[in-house]
Amino acid sequence: MELAEILHDFERVNGPFPQAAVEAAVARRDEITPELLRVLEQTTERAQELKHNGDYMAHLYAMFLLAQFRETRAYPLIVRFASLPDDLPDTLCGDFLTEGLGRVLASVCGGDLSGIQSLIENAEICAWVRVAGLIALVTLVGSGQKSHEEIVDYFRHLFRGGLVREWSNAWDALVSCAVDLYPEELIDDIRRACAERLVDPGYISIEDVERDLPLGKDRALARLAANRHHRLVEDTVAEMSWWYCFQDHSREREPAKSPAISPVRTTPKVGRNDPCPCGSGRKYKKCCGAPESTARVQ
Repeated sequence: MELAEILHDFERVNGPFPQAAVEAAVARRDEITPELLRVLEQTTERAQELKHNGDYMAHLYAMFLLAQFRETRAYPLIVRFASLPDDLPDTLCGDFLTEGLGRVLASVCGGDLSGIQSLIENAEICAWVRVAGLIALVTLVGSGQKSHEEIVDYFRHLFRGGLVREWSNAWDALVSCAVDLYPEELIDDIRRACAERLVDPGYISIEDVERDLPLGKDRALARLAANRHHRLVEDTVAEMSWWYCFQDHSREREPAKSPAISPVRTTPKVGRNDPCPCGSGRKYKKCCGAPESTARVQ
């Protein structure tokens, strides 16, 4: 396929997943990379215009492919895009923010945490971007790119002044991510945050946190390493081809109401008290099935 054809297939949702175009992009990595970087730049520059085009998704292909390529030149561009004001990243990305952005950031950062940290600590940007930044740091530990100690030290900084001490989704995610890393070294900070009501107990409570303590650090880190939601991006086809917008819905009685770009799952409904399918080890109602105010609704 010619580059123009590949980029055309990436522009909008237009039928089944364009696997041939993605595979052609991977095969022509050196040629397509500058074009994908340009897509990210143009998406950021045209964000206000593109937010009205619900089927635009070239930037999502670009981010996954550049993550698969481990392209560090994409890092500042993605951070700039994710720092857009208001809810522009959410409008343009849907559930990708919590399903994929963290792992994309981890895959392109090249070990440089400054951009990720700038997202986490910026209280003015989209809350789900800040959550993705925390997920990125856990992913770097789970994939062996960063040490447990380095990220725990940074989390300690967040608990002790790095985050404004008022409730936000970032506080909920910080505690949840601390549990993923094993919370023993941060338990006093977590207890203090919970006591000050900085964390929504409907999302994660101090009882949930303390329940993980008997697991032990080694087993907790082994669980993290095995968690597919904390792995670097390896295969764009596997990341995107299952998305709801690419499935055949001709037999459905009513048209889908979800935004076209949102990667809505098609797996059976999970009970509120069942283990969360994301692999966190918590109940679904305390994790991905939490209320919309504290978790992404799929």
